[in-house]
This record gives sequence, structure tokens and C-alpha cells, in this order.
Amino acid sequence: MGGQARRRRAVTVLTASAVSVCLVAASAPAVPLGIGDRLFPYLGNPGYDVLSYDIALTYSGRNDRPLEAVTTIDARITADLDRINLDFAHGTVRSVEVDGDPAGFTRAGEDLVITPEDVPDEGGRTRITVRHTSDPVAAEDREGGWVRTADGLAMANQADAAHLVFPCNDHPSDKAMFTFRITAPDSRTVVAGGMPAGVDRTRGTATWTYRTGHPMATELAQVSIGRSTVLRRTGPHGLPLRDVVPTAHRADLEQWPAKTPAQVSWMEERAGRYPFETYGLLLADASTGFALETQTLSLFERDLFTDPALPAWYVESIMVHELAHQWFGNSVSPRTWSDLWLGEGHATWYEALYAEERGGRTLDDRMKAAYEASDGWRADGGPPAAPRPPEPGRRIGIFRPNVYDGAALVLYALRETIGRRAFERLERDWTTRHRNGTAGTSDFVRLASRVAGRDLTGFLHPWLYGTTTPPMPGHPEWTSDDRSTTPALRPVTPGHRPDGSGE
Repeated sequence: MGGQARRRRAVTVLTASAVSVCLVAASAPAVPLGIGDRLFPYLGNPGYDVLSYDIALTYSGRNDRPLEAVTTIDARITADLDRINLDFAHGTVRSVEVDGDPAGFTRAGEDLVITPEDVPDEGGRTRITVRHTSDPVAAEDREGGWVRTADGLAMANQADAAHLVFPCNDHPSDKAMFTFRITAPDSRTVVAGGMPAGVDRTRGTATWTYRTGHPMATELAQVSIGRSTVLRRTGPHGLPLRDVVPTAHRADLEQWPAKTPAQVSWMEERAGRYPFETYGLLLADASTGFALETQTLSLFERDLFTDPALPAWYVESIMVHELAHQWFGNSVSPRTWSDLWLGEGHATWYEALYAEERGGRTLDDRMKAAYEASDGWRADGGPPAAPRPPEPGRRIGIFRPNVYDGAALVLYALRETIGRRAFERLERDWTTRHRNGTAGTSDFVRLASRVAGRDLTGFLHPWLYGTTTPPMPGHPEWTSDDRSTTPALRPVTPGHRPDGSGE
């Protein structure tokens, strides 16, 4: 490890008791920090860049009991620090080490504040090891993190819940590599994001290791523990595909993951080569009310695939929505949470195109309906690229209609303006230029202008930031209604009706 810490320890520190190790230096009070995201200002921490996470979890076989855990973080220091803040809010911290030496720690808000004897100089590297528990039982005032399934656990960390599971720098702007080491009874199957790196079995337990091949935001981490069957097949270009289904329901479910290879090919024609090392569906035996694009292993609730009221075209379009996120939102992650529309808008766009091909409503009809609702959505929750921030003292749900169909409407207006050929080139250039990185709204406007050969700032700014919806190019007869509480056209949860009307 490079960048060794400066060593200024006194002999008395080397012989300090375990109790004194847990005390933060009294020079200044520990306070929670954040990077100032306008929607989640308490998320993330300044002063360091996480390079990798190694997360070891031990599951007892009961999903109502805390897991024992060790999270090891390798990071590069980017500022002069006396303390290191991690996001962590739902577990017991047993000990902390920094570069192999015990470090002081305390809690401040939703931060774990660590005070080592020395923090490496700016540009140096450090290793932080936190021994802690990870509680799968949700706190009364929080949602997200672990999802308790009928036979085990899964993760749903979006948007601000990864730090309910493990200590981290919980903001999508700080992507890192991940290793998962999960120990569970050998009657359970464990699958995590990334590729398998071995299974060690001993005395009734097994430790499963998975490693990502590409950097990942904390919100996209996935670990599945349960009585599951893993279905394996090969996708385009030899892409390894693996799907996780509850063994008890395999017969009812396995027809759906079989559609994934063709869906990957369909997306590759529009967005370029699939960006990761593997893909698959995690069909959880749980009532989540949502699907989630966790990286390389998208999370779905089982009922989406067994509800007889849902037509096949609708179910498949939701599968494509989460698949499209692997390009838009995962490989190219939002730089801030206000840039969420770049992921959800694109995923909704491809979902709508796919649904049109499979028998759903036409794209034009869907976009016309979105246009009619757009002013109401803007009044309720803000424009697509500037969702309304929370009121003081209140948390926010940023997954509003205007970052789904409202954002897809922006893409529709853009395509109507620059033409289909330029738009399709823009989509491929976007996923290529920002692959494995983060990008924001200004980056998209700049690239769209370059592809179109003219400055599109004046056109796109009202669509992205305006309080009212601009006229739709090519459709001057379209009108919008500014009444509030207009329902989403694309159901945010699978429980809504698939005719586009919501509930």
C-alpha cells in the first residue's frame, strides 16, 4: 500500500487501553459531514476517495438477527484531514483500525467519525477496517438497505440506504471496486454483484466470494442469501448470465430470465456493448413494491412475474427498464442526485420503445400523455433536472413521475429536434465517453450540442429546468395541464395498472 501515514505516536499511545481507543480526541466535537448534494446534503464525506470495499458478512440463518460484519475500505486521501467520516447508521460498531492500528471512533448523526493517530497526507492511501454488525430489521423511521425475503435477504440501497448495511462513502459520485465475502449455512445459496471467486465449505457453512470487474456506486450493491436456484446461460458475445430464483418457485419463474439474452442484444443495438462482466435477475420472494437496477443483478419482486393481470409485454418492458440502467445510471452514474433523470429518463425511454414493439401503447401516445401531465408533475416535484429539495426536517422521495416519463419526454423532444440518426449517435457516444464514471446534466447538454453541431443549451435548459413545459417540436397542438397530483404514466411500482393510468 502506497502513501504510508506519518508516525507521531508516543509510547503511551501504544499501550493505551481498549477503552481509551474508543474515545475521540477532545480537541473539537465530532460532527456529521456531507458533500453538499442539494437533495441529500448529509450523504457522502469530503476528503477522501474510496478505491475499494471488502465486505465480509456472516449470516446465521435467521433474517431477523444482526449479521456480524467486517468492512475494509481502501481510500486515497484528497485533503488535509484530522478525522475520517464514514456514513453508517444502523449497526453496532465493535472496533475500528486505520492502517492496522486501533483508532478512536464515535457516532455523529448518521456518520461514524474516526480519529486515528495519523491520517496520511493528501495524496496518500489508507486502509480502514470496521468491525460491526449489520441489522436486517429496519429502523422505525428508515426504509431501504436489507430486504427480508421469505427465505433470506437481499439488498435495496437506493438512494440513501447503503450506509444502513455497511460503513461507506454513500454517494454515487464516489464509485469503487467491491469484494463480497458472505458466510452462511450451507443450506443457503449466496449470489452477489460481480463474478464468483470461489466457495469455501467447512462444518456446515460456506463462504462465498464475489468481485466486481468495474467500479460501482454504493447504492447499487447487491447480496442475495436464500434457498435459491441459480440459472445459468450465455448471452451475446459469450456474456455469462446468471439468474437467482427461489427454488420453491422455480417452475413458475424460469421462463422469464430466459428472455434476457434477446433483451441484451436489443439494448446493445441501441446503446452499445453491454458494459459489465455479467448480468442476471434476482427474483426475490418479497413484497418490495419496486424493481431495482442493482449492478449486474437487478432486483425484482416475484409477484411481478406471477400476477395474471400483467400482460407479458408489460413485464418484459420492466425487465428492459432495469437492464437499460446497466448502461444509464450504473456504468454512467449520476454525479449528483439532481442528475437522476439521466438514468431514470433513459431507462423509461427504452422501456417505452420495447413496450411499443411488444404490443403496448405507442411511444407517441405515451409521450403525448406525458406532455399533458408534465406541468402538473413540475408543479408537484420540480423539473426533471432540478427535483424539489426536501422541506426542513423532512426526508425526500426523489423518485417522482418527472424523473421517469417526464425525463423521457425531454429525450423525445431532443430526438424531434436533432433527428433520429443524431439522437442514436448521442446515446452511444454518451455511454462510451462516460463508461465506468460519473456524469451530470451539463455533460449531457454539452455532448448533445457537439453531436448536433449546434449549441442546444437554449433549447434544453427550459426542458430540464423550467417550471412549465416548453412547446413540443413537431407537435404544436399538444397542451399540458398544471393541475397537481397527476398520476405517473409509467408505474413507479409494479403494483400499478399496466395501461399507463396508474392507480
